Amino acid sequence: CPSASDLRLVNGTRVCAELYADNSPYYDQCCAGDVLVVLPGSDVPYMPRGWGDRVSSLVVGTKCELTVWSRRAKRGNSRSFNA
Repeated sequence: CPSASDLRLVNGTRVCAELYADNSPYYDQCCAGDVLVVLPGSDVPYMPRGWGDRVSSLVVGTKCELTVWSRRAKRGNSRSFNA
């Protein structure tokens, strides 16, 4: 997985989090497959099409916090992640 301080787009734009579709019990094989990029200041009450119940690993950038909910539209239990 990339380190929290390395989360940037190709053009250098800072990224707050990357969510990955594939996971593995072997660390060097985690953070694989499709990637959902979360930019600073994003507020997304619904997961993009095809991402519901699909995220298996994530990396949160420095100076960012990612809050997720167990139900759509920011309902249910929440959990926050940071670097």
